[in-house]
Amino acid sequence: MRWAPGAVSRWESRRPRGRSVASLQDLRYALRERLARWFERPAVAVLGAIGFTPGRATLAGVALGVAAGYFAATGEFVAAGLLVIGSGVFDMLDGGLARRSGTVSRRGALLDSVGDRVSEGAVLLGLLVYYTDPDTSDRAPAILAFVAFAGSMMVSYVRARAEGLGLKGTAGFATRTERWAVTVVGLLTGWVEPALWVLAVATPLSALQRFWAEWRRHDS
Repeated sequence: MRWAPGAVSRWESRRPRGRSVASLQDLRYALRERLARWFERPAVAVLGAIGFTPGRATLAGVALGVAAGYFAATGEFVAAGLLVIGSGVFDMLDGGLARRSGTVSRRGALLDSVGDRVSEGAVLLGLLVYYTDPDTSDRAPAILAFVAFAGSMMVSYVRARAEGLGLKGTAGFATRTERWAVTVVGLLTGWVEPALWVLAVATPLSALQRFWAEWRRHDS
């Protein structure tokens, strides 16, 4: 989660305004806000009480993500899935810790954004290594892992480039949270290839949707 100046709850900052008709997007944001209220705030209070800083939370999430990538590369998918859960939890809490401690900063936002890409990329690259290993080689999931990796990076890049131009770039149905959930389910259930199919299809389409939304919104 980004912890930049003026940041509010990750869920509140992304929720669409002025929409009267309920949609899948509305449901997604509502679920996220409930999770923030029931889990994020109490967890932030506990971590803050024991002196856990936002930077440490971000780095802990990255470390767990890289470890998940290692276990994915060795075929230990359940262990990888559990580590991905841990990485996602710390990613959820770092912004809350920053707001609670009054240490919201652009440096923190940069660290968090880069850390997210490292964590997500490590897992997908770990799967790519696993499916290209001579003992476990399988061409289809290897290709899917590569496409999912490229697509995930493009979703994030389109947003980063849009924000650099003063735009929003927040459209898209396969955001970091959805990709994280699909990855966790795939690893824990052993349905890794179906999860890779979902990611390989959804991430390029989501990047295209995000790009097209900004392209249509601005004519210059």
